[in-house]
Amino acid sequence: MRPLEVLLTLVNLATFAALVFPRWRASRAARILPFTALLVVSAQILLEGARWQMVPAYALSVLFLLISLAPTVKRAGAYGPLWRAVGYTGATFGAVVLALSGLLPLAFPVLRFPAPTGPHAIGTLTYHWVDAARPEIFTADPNDQRELTVQVWYPARANPSAPRAPYMRDGSVLAPVARLLHLPGWVFTHLKYDMTNAMPSAPMADGAEVFPVLIFSHGRGGVRLHNTFQVEELVSHGYVVAAIDHPYAAAGVDFPDGRRANFDTRMMDRRFQDRVVPFLAQDVSFTLNQLAAINQSDPSGILAGRLDLQRAGMFGVSLGGAVTAQACHNDARLRACLAMDVYMPADVVRNGLRQPTMWISRDADTMRREGWAQTDIDETQTTMRSVYESLPGDGYLVLVPNMFHQNLSDFPYFVASPLDVWLGLDGPIDARRAHNIINAYSRAFFDRSLKGVTAQPLLDGPASQYPDVLFEARRP
Repeated sequence: MRPLEVLLTLVNLATFAALVFPRWRASRAARILPFTALLVVSAQILLEGARWQMVPAYALSVLFLLISLAPTVKRAGAYGPLWRAVGYTGATFGAVVLALSGLLPLAFPVLRFPAPTGPHAIGTLTYHWVDAARPEIFTADPNDQRELTVQVWYPARANPSAPRAPYMRDGSVLAPVARLLHLPGWVFTHLKYDMTNAMPSAPMADGAEVFPVLIFSHGRGGVRLHNTFQVEELVSHGYVVAAIDHPYAAAGVDFPDGRRANFDTRMMDRRFQDRVVPFLAQDVSFTLNQLAAINQSDPSGILAGRLDLQRAGMFGVSLGGAVTAQACHNDARLRACLAMDVYMPADVVRNGLRQPTMWISRDADTMRREGWAQTDIDETQTTMRSVYESLPGDGYLVLVPNMFHQNLSDFPYFVASPLDVWLGLDGPIDARRAHNIINAYSRAFFDRSLKGVTAQPLLDGPASQYPDVLFEARRP
């Protein structure tokens, strides 16, 4: 809870006690506190921003004011019975609403992302690009062209006082995700108040160092931001990360002119999804082309000359992992491939991959505990291993028992425990520990594959700090 939310909850609690207990009912506090609560409500909405989780607290403040006014109205001889009824009703249900007003903001918290461990501060920019050479296949208009929103994070000049970027501008973009969880579409709107560690449009890190570039691809119905825990960690250790919002495969993609490309429900059909994966992989090649152009002349004046596209790699989760594998299969500019918790596309199974590749996933028993269909388990495990065993170069299989699918994203942060477990957003593993494991192996893999830092004990065998992780490695 944010500071003024905590203050409002405490003032409401004190007001409830002052109004309910006879010894305090006639006190000065009982007269002042309801008005204080309204002042705190006003300050909280103006300074921190209103969110639906606080509606019971707002309503309670108004109700307490009405109850406190009831004796005054009675003495005036006007509407006494009505106000007494309001007072009795408030006293009866006040405790329940008070408890709810405290639980809701705790269950759906406003968070600040954990600080990454690397030496670099983080800046971020967002670009809108139109691929004039590629028609949009998701719409019926033959004149539509494919357009992308791509967010770039990069090592930046440190500035502790600079404002931080919000997690997302409009949490309503996650309405399709909420509905899949059988929740109202507006349930994640509070995420616009979550703060990341990135500074909008910050100057690039001092010096002339050029940084390896990573592309990130989100899951089906996800958004470019949903692996911020992983993106910020990599950037803090000297990578530039460009995350693609794939229109119509994402929950929603907002364009500069106010249009939103909403999730296409045909993506829920696996056969349709398989046909679309190669098209989404073309988004990646187009993004690499645009990054090459920006490296020559960046409209923002920030990234030009600082991107090392000779050291480019890619990572993705779920559908984004399949897109990652397909893009690495198609585009030799991608020199390292990290696919997380997904089957491998047919082209990749048939032809294999040339790049060093890592898979981060779970064992079959954990997938079964999560409720995956046996056919999906078999396909994921079999195709991962098939491509792994055919690699001509470095390959790594990292399986984390007790880690559920959503643990490979930010989703466990969206709601507090145990609600996250009930909604299927978290597995038996501690969410932060899962993220620590993912970050450690991701960084070790890219450091070895793209930076040439071959001394990576984590990639040479089972790690004592992660004794439960099932690890396999292939070296040429």
